[in-house]
Amino acid sequence: MEILAHLHETQFLGTPAWFWLAFIVIVVAIMVFDLGFLHKEQKEISAKESFMLYGMYVAVAFAFGAWVWIARGSDSGLEFFTGYIIEQSLAMDNIFVIASIFTFLGVPRVYQHRVLFWGIIGVLLFRAILIGAGVALVQAFQPILFVFGAFLVFTGARMFFEVEQEDDLENNKILKFLRRHFRITPQFHGNKFFVEQEHAKTGKVVMYLTPLAVALIMVEIIDVIFAVDSVPAIFAITQDPFIVYTSNVFAVLGLRALFFALSAAMVRFRYLQFALALVLVLIGIKIFLVPLHIHIDTALSLVVTVSILAAGVAYSLWKTRGENGRATESPQTSEDS
Repeated sequence: MEILAHLHETQFLGTPAWFWLAFIVIVVAIMVFDLGFLHKEQKEISAKESFMLYGMYVAVAFAFGAWVWIARGSDSGLEFFTGYIIEQSLAMDNIFVIASIFTFLGVPRVYQHRVLFWGIIGVLLFRAILIGAGVALVQAFQPILFVFGAFLVFTGARMFFEVEQEDDLENNKILKFLRRHFRITPQFHGNKFFVEQEHAKTGKVVMYLTPLAVALIMVEIIDVIFAVDSVPAIFAITQDPFIVYTSNVFAVLGLRALFFALSAAMVRFRYLQFALALVLVLIGIKIFLVPLHIHIDTALSLVVTVSILAAGVAYSLWKTRGENGRATESPQTSEDS
């Protein structure tokens, strides 16, 4: 009882420590349930299972948001749900890039969940660092929000005009760096990230990265790059570290669960990027207004964001009607050795 009382009284980043502890327990529990129970056996995840898993994550996120609403008030609850929707929408583009990486590297679909699951560990760590740094900057020098706002407007405008460009992964700087500085096996070795093999020249047994490890590293780095765009966006809604971080994590967890359904229909959502670009621009403008003490209602921001995304989805589905769902297909089996 004394420990619980102490946690209730102790504050961490302006929030009672027991709130943070409850969040950590929930995240760890659903991840253990995901890997230890639902996907204990290596298997390919179908679109139906992906939707069901996504539904579970959304239900947990909404239950958590409802708890925040009750425990901390309607303002905090509304900020959580708005941040959750915004972060999930901006992370949508990240999913399509990850799908492109898997396709380019030929990652078998049966192993893609393993990469995405372990990638979540990096999300928890790196987003905590980025959000902590962002909150510290805003609290120390609020005019930094002008920079955040301008950056988001610029990013949104660039995304809008580059919507038809495709990533040239063969010339990707991350991939080139990995190939130049690490030993990488040409084939997959089951679900292993590392294997020991004899060096072709020295004959000594050394550690090699597998293509699965390359995929994981690229996914982690891409997530950090996308986080630089998406994390500042929620500062237009709130600068509360607890709301920013929890909404971020729940959004990413949900989208990773939805990956297998979305990747199966990538080509059907090609015009969604226009909507995401517009959302970024509007959020950039909103965050630019914060230091000027011009407040745009949080509920209005939520309605506008959802409306733009819904319009983007509807337009994409209408423009691509009659097209096949998947532009490219990853191999279903690996070259194990």
